Amino acid sequence: MEENVILVDPKDNEIGVMEKMQAHEKGELHRAFSIFIFNTKGEILLQKRDSKKYHSGGLWSNTCCSHPRPGEPTKLAASRRLNEEMGLNTVLFPAFSFIYRSELDSNLIEHELDHVFVGYTNDQPTMNPEEVEDYKFMSLTNLEYELLASPELYTTWLKICFKNLLSHLNSKN
Repeated sequence: MEENVILVDPKDNEIGVMEKMQAHEKGELHRAFSIFIFNTKGEILLQKRDSKKYHSGGLWSNTCCSHPRPGEPTKLAASRRLNEEMGLNTVLFPAFSFIYRSELDSNLIEHELDHVFVGYTNDQPTMNPEEVEDYKFMSLTNLEYELLASPELYTTWLKICFKNLLSHLNSKN
C-alpha cells in the first residue's frame, strides 16, 4: 500500500501530498509527529527501531514517530501510531513544533515540520515487531549523557528534538 505524506510550508499550511519515499528522497518539507511517553518516575520510554526499517534501523529513538495520513488530524495520527507501534493508549498533549532537515542513511533526507506530543503511562508496551526491536525506560539525565557519549546509537531527530523537549519540560516547572 502506497503511503503518502502531507507537504507543508514552514507555517504548516498544507501545499500538497507526495509518496513518502519520494518525499524523503527529494527532501521535501512534510508534516510529522514525535511522541515522548513518561512513567510516574519521570523516565522516558525509548524504542529501538527495527533493523529492517528503511532508514535509521536498529537505532534508539523516542517512544514513537511517524506521519499523519492526508486528511487525518495530527493528534489522532499520533494516538493511532502509538497504539500500532507500542500497543499503548494514553492521552497525548501537544508540546511544541519545530522544523529540521537532516541527511540520513540510504541517501534519504528527513525534512519535517515535527509536532511533538507528550503522554504519561505506567503500562508496559506491547511492541509491534515490524516496527520495534526493543524498548527501555531511561531517566532524562541518563539519556542526556548517552546522547553525548554515544550519539551513533540514537536517531538524528531524537538528538535534535531532545534539547527542545528539555526546554519545554523546564518551562512547565
